[in-house]
Amino acid sequence: MTSKRSKPVLLMEAHELLTRERPSSGASSHVWLSYYRRSATVYKEVAETDRGHHHEALYWASREERKAHEIEESLRKRRK
Repeated sequence: MTSKRSKPVLLMEAHELLTRERPSSGASSHVWLSYYRRSATVYKEVAETDRGHHHEALYWASREERKAHEIEESLRKRRK
């Protein structure tokens, strides 16, 4: 983050934080699922604090939720 805040408040701070936390491309599906869930939460929170980027942050939250859902579906199919 560009500041010393413990949680991102601005959309750019969220992008910076989540870029640093992003798993490697070879990480397990469970690691990616956790990452996408956390990302969605971070973006939803930022949507409330960075009102100038409210809709864009909600877009990112929705995108990350969709990716998490895709992984969940893939994991369910593997269990069958």
